[in-house]
Amino acid sequence: MSASTVPSIPERSLAIAQARRELIHGEAARSRGTVRIEPWIVRSWQRCIEAGRQPQQRVNFDPVAQSAIREVAERNRALLAAARPVIERVSRAIADTRYFAVLTDAKGIVVDVGPLPDGTDTSTRYARHIARVGVDLSERAVGTSAISTALSEQESVWLHRGEHFFEDTSIYSCAGAPLFGPQGDCIGMLDLTGVQVVERPELRHLAVLSARSIENTLVLNEPCELRLHLSWPGCPGNEATEGLLCIDESGNVTGANAAARQMLHQPLARGQHALHCNDLFALPLNMLFDAARRGDAMLEVPLWSGLRVQVEARRGGRRSAGAAPESQPRLRDVETALIRKAVADARGNVAEAARTLGISRATVYRKLWRGRPAGSAD
Repeated sequence: MSASTVPSIPERSLAIAQARRELIHGEAARSRGTVRIEPWIVRSWQRCIEAGRQPQQRVNFDPVAQSAIREVAERNRALLAAARPVIERVSRAIADTRYFAVLTDAKGIVVDVGPLPDGTDTSTRYARHIARVGVDLSERAVGTSAISTALSEQESVWLHRGEHFFEDTSIYSCAGAPLFGPQGDCIGMLDLTGVQVVERPELRHLAVLSARSIENTLVLNEPCELRLHLSWPGCPGNEATEGLLCIDESGNVTGANAAARQMLHQPLARGQHALHCNDLFALPLNMLFDAARRGDAMLEVPLWSGLRVQVEARRGGRRSAGAAPESQPRLRDVETALIRKAVADARGNVAEAARTLGISRATVYRKLWRGRPAGSAD
């Protein structure tokens, strides 16, 4: 939906009220022209209804035992370490809006909370209901929320007060973004919530950028032999756009951030077979290790798709004894190997291989002839 078609807050409030009457209370549709609510909200409402919930039910935020708080902190130690500096920065950005940050794990259990804003006794009490480590804010516990929908849909969301399923939670306005770990699995979410405050849909953008920052820190903290920083040629990378890959001593990809998964079109998710550098880059692995050892500023590396990316290779945080890569092959041999593979992939069609490589057929023949062993018959 473009900015010009995003409904105003009053329009959205009317649309939500009508949708609640139709979808939750079963009233007949009154109009075809009213702005509709997001499909992911409808799906969450339907799940709540199928679970036998009613909007008027009370939502109880149970006390959390100290042992449970310690368990949550221990279980999410890496996430906490990566998120706390980001939560501090976000809290400064939203300090004057009376919103605050909430970090949860993949099940919707609160892991950490930013500073709570000053407010009325009522708003402070409602903020403290959810701003406690160990509190369950999953859909099962509190119905539709930015937390539950971001985790269910694995997409960023903005939730208006009336879009919460339960009436008890309709005082909260919130933006949320899921968090993905180095292996590509959803590990939690970052939520920005306000109690009885002005709606701030723009906080969705801040939540997304902050979530990416947390994810990048997790990848940077991941032990590996080689860490690759990826960007498109001519497009300097920054925290929001730079791809990050963790490589082990054998060349297997052990971690990646969202930007790298998008750039390389190779999602790294739980349960997948190990992905090797040779599956991604049309360049010998040794060259990447050597570039990191020499401290080369940047390499322009071809992908098997025909695209090129800029790669800065850096040594990772851990290295096994005796795992030094072999010396760098000659560039001429690398070039010949790439051309031979392109021809093989094209099933011997030199013209197609030349188009894939972006060179002339004459160049392909010349390079292959140069690379043939002496005395070769063909």
